[in-house]
Amino acid sequence: IETLGLDLGFVNRYESKGKTFKSNAWNDHNRELDLGRNLGMMQQYKPFGSSAASKVQRNPLFSSLEPKDVSYFNEILGGEKYVVQDEERLETANTDWMHKYRGSSKLMLLPKTTEEVSQILKYCDSRSLAVVPQGGNTGLVGGSVPVFDEVIINVGLMNKVLSFDEVSGVLVCEAGCILENLATFLDTKGFVMPLDLGAKGSCHIGGNVSTNAGGLRLIRYGSLHGTVLGLEAVTANGNVLDMLGTLRKDNTGYDLKHLFIGSEGSLGIVTKVSILTQPKMSSVNLAFIACKDFLSCQKLLVEAKRNLGEILSAFEFLDNNSMDLVLNHLDGVRNPVSTSENFYILIETTGSGETYDREKLEGFLLKSLEQGLVSDGVIAQDINQASSFWRIREGITEALQKAGACYKYDLSLPVEEIYNIVNDLRGRLGDLANVMGYGHLGDGNLHLNISASEYNDKASPNTDLLGLIEPYVYEWTSKHRGSISAEHGLGVMKANEIFYSKSPETVALMVSIKKLLDPKGILNPYKVLPHSFFSP
Repeated sequence: IETLGLDLGFVNRYESKGKTFKSNAWNDHNRELDLGRNLGMMQQYKPFGSSAASKVQRNPLFSSLEPKDVSYFNEILGGEKYVVQDEERLETANTDWMHKYRGSSKLMLLPKTTEEVSQILKYCDSRSLAVVPQGGNTGLVGGSVPVFDEVIINVGLMNKVLSFDEVSGVLVCEAGCILENLATFLDTKGFVMPLDLGAKGSCHIGGNVSTNAGGLRLIRYGSLHGTVLGLEAVTANGNVLDMLGTLRKDNTGYDLKHLFIGSEGSLGIVTKVSILTQPKMSSVNLAFIACKDFLSCQKLLVEAKRNLGEILSAFEFLDNNSMDLVLNHLDGVRNPVSTSENFYILIETTGSGETYDREKLEGFLLKSLEQGLVSDGVIAQDINQASSFWRIREGITEALQKAGACYKYDLSLPVEEIYNIVNDLRGRLGDLANVMGYGHLGDGNLHLNISASEYNDKASPNTDLLGLIEPYVYEWTSKHRGSISAEHGLGVMKANEIFYSKSPETVALMVSIKKLLDPKGILNPYKVLPHSFFSP
């Protein structure tokens, strides 16, 4: 337990890159709240494998849960079935799937409708009860679990497909729909989701939208900022914003849905989504390729865009360290090619002409072999072999979990710089850890992973592993014009690091928007924006 120093001038300061930035405090209503309330709960939060910058103190302006609150939620939700206080279920909901972040919430609510979400938020706002929206809880930055005792609002029961237009391909559904279930539904209609993730069997479409998830096929279909046509969201005070349009074009005023795409539940809870899906193509081919160096990977990407452009649907890469990890920790996985190389590429094509597409891919690979860009390669002969190829790429995260502790970084960088940070970090860490890189090369998205036997978060930056990784990774990324979060979001892990990717003026505007839509700061607190802007 530590005491939080309160700034009597209500001015919060944030030190970054040698500058001091200021933000105004919460509104007068918050100033009138008892500053001494909940001082006993101003715990210090620090997850495993997270930098000292991630330390955060509980906001004393937030109320604590009382029996009267539980009674109210029982009344509006229809009983204890939807008001979860069971310790075992709460343990699961409080913990992220990597067991890196853990909160201490005593209550999880399971609304069934938008109206129930609205009633919950209106009440929580009036009581200054902090909340955390939760879907499939598959995030990697602590964005979907409580930091302290926030009330969990899980939208998993809001899982209906509301409509599907087979002419336009527009799907309207509730936020709790599991991504894989939507893909299965669309498959029966002859369509596909524009989004595909390794966590598709668990993640919810509302969470996908709230984090602006990228995935394997962004190179073909673009980001959710382009495919989401509309959404419905509930703001902190319970207001329901109906932006659930289904039109490709609507240029009437500000397109406010984009505020909620990627805001990680900090501005409102997404309850419904309208998304543009694509017709299912009859021809899908997948090649698994070995390359001797990263320069060859880059050249192969350029040639693939030029020669496979209209059918190219995925371009993924992994290094030899990632391959070895998968082979050592996942049962039944083998290297599809006979040549052991430094890099491996998965190229997927999707089109309507089976013979044409396959011949085009085969011709591309033959030409690449002749040019020396590829040392070996194989094209999947059936769906089972294709699945085994994808198992390697999608199984890396699972293999990392089995290997021990893992420090994960999701970076956007110019393609020519992507692997330089991996090499630099290997030189920096030496034998302390296994550094590996993989990801969506077609999008310039690197998943940088540092695997070790256990988390080492000691204070000395000269000896502990984390001190050698952070802030080095963020500084390196900023120096090379990159983003510290390509698709995972900021969550609690990187909220304080936002200045490495965004200017002070931009962050200040974000803070203003947050305070406009959520004056008391109850929605997913301690996430996305620097903690100091919201400390009393």
